[in-house]
Amino acid sequence: MKIVLMGVAGCGKSSVGVALAQALALPYRDGDDLHPAANIVKMSRGEPLTDTDRWPWLELVGQALRAPGIVGCSALKRVYRELIDRQAGGGVVFVHLSGSRTVIETRMRARTGHFMPPALLDSQFATLEVPAAHERAVVVDIDQPMEMVVAEIILKLGELRQATGGSPPDPEDI
Repeated sequence: MKIVLMGVAGCGKSSVGVALAQALALPYRDGDDLHPAANIVKMSRGEPLTDTDRWPWLELVGQALRAPGIVGCSALKRVYRELIDRQAGGGVVFVHLSGSRTVIETRMRARTGHFMPPALLDSQFATLEVPAAHERAVVVDIDQPMEMVVAEIILKLGELRQATGGSPPDPEDI
């Protein structure tokens, strides 16, 4: 499986990624670690990234998924998701970690040591294109305990696999 945990900053990509990776016995990579230094400096100053800033980063995210695994990456626009899927060689499933602005802002304000300031949350929501029905994606509400988020992701991945003609997941694979 090639999975991108996507959503706006503060939705829990890193935390969910670690938990999901353990549940599925897949490697997890935080997409933040793939950002060029210039992107991190820009976001640290409170400046939103442009598409031009994002393209090289998104290519690296896709390349990280050439083998099975999970990557946490905002993947806010459909065109970003398409690039990631192409770079990965196809077959990427996007898991949109969805939550209200209030829930996400509360989480962002509680975390420490991250370069993304809460001031950029509005630009993240403004950029977000929720995955469309034709995309290989599932949506999971983050306003629930972590174990429920992970269980819902696993359930929805199995449902997506069945809906797209794949065999249901083997319980040993989960």
